[in-house]
Amino acid sequence: MAEIAVSFLLEKLTSFLQNEVELLQGIPEDLEYIKDELQSLKAILRVADSAGESNQELKVWVQQVREIAYDTEDILDEYKLDLANDHVDKIDAFLHNICCFTKNLKTQHRIASKINVIKSRISNASSRRPNFDYYGMNEQGPSSISTVNPCMDRRGDALLLDGVDLVGIDKSKEQLIDWLVARNSGRKVVSVVGMGGSGKTTLAKQVYDNARVKKHFAVHVWITISHPFKMEELLRNMVRQLFDASRKPVPRGIDDMDPSLLKMIIKGFLQLRRYLIVLDDVWHLNEWEMLDHALANDGCGSRVLITTRNSEVASTSCAESEDKVFTVEPLSVDESWTLFCKKCFRKDSCPVELERHSRLILEKCEGLPLAIVAISGVLATKRRTVAEWEMVYRGLGAEMEDNSRLINFKEVLLLSFNDLPYHLKSCFLYLSLFPGNHLIENMRLIRLWIAEGFVEAKEGKTQEEVAEDYLGELLNRSLIQIAGIANDGRIKTCRIHDLMREIIISSARDQNFVAVAKEQNSTWSDKVRRLAIHNALVNAQQNMKASHLRSLFVFDYGDPVPCSPTDTLIPSICRLLKVLDLRAAPIQTFPEEISNLRLLRYLSLRDTNIKTIPSSIKKLQDLETLDLKHSQVSELPIEVLKLQRLRHLLVYRYEFTSYSRFHSKYGFQALSGIGALQSLQKLCFMDVNHDNALIMELGKLVQLRRLGITNLRKEDGNLLCSSIEKLTNLRALSIVSSGKEEFIDLQSLYSPPQVLQRLYLYGRLEKLPDWIPRLQSLAVIYLKWSRLPNDAIQSLQNLPNLVHLELLQAVEGDTLHFEAGGFKGLKQLGIDKFEGLKCIQVEDGAMPCLEKLSIQRCKLLERVPLGIEYLTNLKVLEFFDMPEDSIMTLGPDANIPEVYHTYWRNGEWEVYSIESSGEKEMGSSINTDTLQSRFK
Repeated sequence: MAEIAVSFLLEKLTSFLQNEVELLQGIPEDLEYIKDELQSLKAILRVADSAGESNQELKVWVQQVREIAYDTEDILDEYKLDLANDHVDKIDAFLHNICCFTKNLKTQHRIASKINVIKSRISNASSRRPNFDYYGMNEQGPSSISTVNPCMDRRGDALLLDGVDLVGIDKSKEQLIDWLVARNSGRKVVSVVGMGGSGKTTLAKQVYDNARVKKHFAVHVWITISHPFKMEELLRNMVRQLFDASRKPVPRGIDDMDPSLLKMIIKGFLQLRRYLIVLDDVWHLNEWEMLDHALANDGCGSRVLITTRNSEVASTSCAESEDKVFTVEPLSVDESWTLFCKKCFRKDSCPVELERHSRLILEKCEGLPLAIVAISGVLATKRRTVAEWEMVYRGLGAEMEDNSRLINFKEVLLLSFNDLPYHLKSCFLYLSLFPGNHLIENMRLIRLWIAEGFVEAKEGKTQEEVAEDYLGELLNRSLIQIAGIANDGRIKTCRIHDLMREIIISSARDQNFVAVAKEQNSTWSDKVRRLAIHNALVNAQQNMKASHLRSLFVFDYGDPVPCSPTDTLIPSICRLLKVLDLRAAPIQTFPEEISNLRLLRYLSLRDTNIKTIPSSIKKLQDLETLDLKHSQVSELPIEVLKLQRLRHLLVYRYEFTSYSRFHSKYGFQALSGIGALQSLQKLCFMDVNHDNALIMELGKLVQLRRLGITNLRKEDGNLLCSSIEKLTNLRALSIVSSGKEEFIDLQSLYSPPQVLQRLYLYGRLEKLPDWIPRLQSLAVIYLKWSRLPNDAIQSLQNLPNLVHLELLQAVEGDTLHFEAGGFKGLKQLGIDKFEGLKCIQVEDGAMPCLEKLSIQRCKLLERVPLGIEYLTNLKVLEFFDMPEDSIMTLGPDANIPEVYHTYWRNGEWEVYSIESSGEKEMGSSINTDTLQSRFK
């Protein structure tokens, strides 16, 4: 995977030569030479990299090229640090150049010497480039390289499994069979999608061999897609199988036919036949598109069954077939245990003393059948002792490196990784930084990728949008999993399968891409680029040898912490650091050492107790993200305005009260001149502090995607509207008034941002602004303290993309009415503290998609909403903090006294009685009696 380092450097060299060439006398020619040589080596590097695992000589050569790329990158960053950033504020440039002339000459001489050494090293590496004829290989481009060792490729083993060896497959098999044999005259495509090792091929083969399926189709063939994909070879194989299956002679001369003629033969053969063709292991959309037109669609009820790891392939291939996409889910805990015991203990049951460690090991498999089979096979060869099982559990990563029984499993999981382009490989390897079972925030990951330089610039898109595409591609390829979704459908958190993480930790460590330190005596290479410390007891200062370090993360500080993390985690030799993430560090003051990290692009001190930021932060001229969320910072120094590259400024904290989804927001005092930060995309939350000039400054931040302001008065409204009209890229807007009785006046916003998706208004409203119901992109609306007339909400009912509506003291009146045909896309509705509300009425046809309805602190509400039976998609109904002496009538023949906390879940009522009333913090556990009543 040295291709990652080389490709990354080539992009950096191109940019460097474009922007810095005038300051480097005599050096550009050498850099151009290095660039050209690396470019020529890149064409064969991936071949050598792949073969290097089994050839020590090639492995050493690949490693040397990678180290050359890393060292060259270091030189470029050192130049920027020592020369380009060597400036003094407010000193005349001419005088400054005279003062620094001698220093600059020395710096240039030192850089030139280092580059000359690199030039010599790259020349030597080029002269020793692999002779592929000597190794029995061909020198081919990356697109022609096999991504798996044929000797280790045992994907076909899934075709040999007997039904008795399978667990948890019956229901899935019957579903797929029903789809295949359903009466429908047109050709239909059915896709089975899941990550590597999830059992897609096994499931498809069981369906393919089913007697009911065989009887239904006149012709059925199984085609395994080879990798690399070879179109002519696949088509010839298909022709042979089709004719053999029908006991007809294979046409002569097919070995000399071009793809077009082969497709014509296939289509002619399939015409007027009801056929089933399985295309196993389709990786890319173009593979399906090349075959699509060859598969006749003549109204005979034919079927194509595709297995794939790529969800885009699955959905696109089925676009004209009523979206028959079957996602293979992990095995349940019970199914996993059954399979584990069957493979590990054969006919015996698990010994009692081994059950705890067996289940711990099984947890790492996360229901992945191939992982369970592989690991249980390893354990079956071990002595049945707790010590042996414990050793396997602790050293599972090492087992996958050394145990031949696990190498095939590792290869299968790595197939999808090996198929990635280099920039996505970097992004994916980066996930090894995070601890196991860690939910990785989508936006955190995107900002980190950008800070690392992994995200390319594309015309018409921000880097954040490009990074979102990267994330989507990794999701499509089943390499990462969605862990949490925001209320408007955006991906909120993701995660990586625990065993895949173990595999890429090993790969990232071998490439010096990432090192993970878990133990106090952990060590790492002095060439490592990124370090993640998963245990605060690790003394990084003591073990630090990494002068090449670019990123430093610390997770899990624990309690107590033996010393301040700044004493151990920011050594002076880390001068090239670009990412520093000390989230939740037990620190009270801003570490002064940070101000000397002049290449820093990403700084997170989120969830710390830091109260002030020093003026020396102005030195961080490359800073793009400053994350102080949930710290104690309420004021920023004016020097922050010198950080012209700042894209994300997060300085705020929430305070939750009671059960409410709403919270109080506390931001930072306004900065006069904030309009100077032209690169800002997110600014949250700034106290506008009745400053008219400041409110006008907001209109200069035309790159803003999200804006949050607090302490707004009614008289500020017109100026704010004028500024917002200029923010045409705004996706999310949060406005908090100076108090719950203070009005927000947004009536003069005549041309709102048309791409606005999320709107949060906390304050009184005389009327609902006219522009809100016209915004077609709005997906989320929060209204707090609005106190609007009781019919005001009806003006929102025709918003086509509104999926989440939260209302706290938003409407006055005793009745809330939802009309038929209104809120067609709404999935979640919250109603909180409607003090006069007595009745909620839902007409037939209103809110047809509603899945969750939460009602709380409505003291006068007499019963559940009238017409609740029309909400046929409702999954959860919640009542919080309702009066204990009220009677909530659930139907004409049922009433439940003293209802305090009621759920409607998955078609059933679950009613609990809370033992004690009073305010409770959001997220705290609720003390309940045993279940009193459950009925439909």
